[in-house]
Amino acid sequence: MRTALVVGGSGLVGRFCLQALLDDPAYGSVITLARRELSVAAHPRLTQKVLSFEMLASLDLPPLDDVFCALGTTIRTAGSQEVFRRVDYDLPLAVADHALKFGARQFVLVSSIGADAKSKNFYLRTKGEVEDALRRLPFKTLHIFRPSFLMGKREESRLGESIAVPLAKGLQFVLIGGLRRYRPISAEKVGRAMVAAAKGDRQGTFIWQFDEINRKAEVLSSEPT
Repeated sequence: MRTALVVGGSGLVGRFCLQALLDDPAYGSVITLARRELSVAAHPRLTQKVLSFEMLASLDLPPLDDVFCALGTTIRTAGSQEVFRRVDYDLPLAVADHALKFGARQFVLVSSIGADAKSKNFYLRTKGEVEDALRRLPFKTLHIFRPSFLMGKREESRLGESIAVPLAKGLQFVLIGGLRRYRPISAEKVGRAMVAAAKGDRQGTFIWQFDEINRKAEVLSSEPT
């Protein structure tokens, strides 16, 4: 029986990832870490840890197997590049470092299409930098998910996505070949694919984009419950 730690479980992808974990009997224990209690139904295998991330170093955890990180914001929501970087770079790395102390072997990250540490775009550069930093940590397996525009109902609206998603959906027929990875994708599929990828028990670093995410989500859907 596996034990999973989930951070970012209140977000669009994180909610679906959390639900997929609770639906999967392979996970005997699922622990969420957040600044406030998540609005999810009580579950016998779910434990919620509520604390400020500044207190992370004092958090005691049971032995861990897999860490699922769906932390993320936008510069508009964060209010500054400094705050954005703290959420999308500092916190994932702090969680990763802490999880290693409790034996975590796999780290599953939601990043972004176009993530590149050398990008001139601050958002994409930050995403690329956290990917590179995680590669240097001693996890047995690192799964990096790079979805494009996410489809699903957020608790908070994002102006860019509200414009870009319908446009991208209308232009899907021209997003072919190497451009397929820019097609919008269901957040539910991303969350399910994250769990399916972790259950694969492979070693190394793996990048997941549009086609790979869709295929991996179907693997989990086809498993008996």
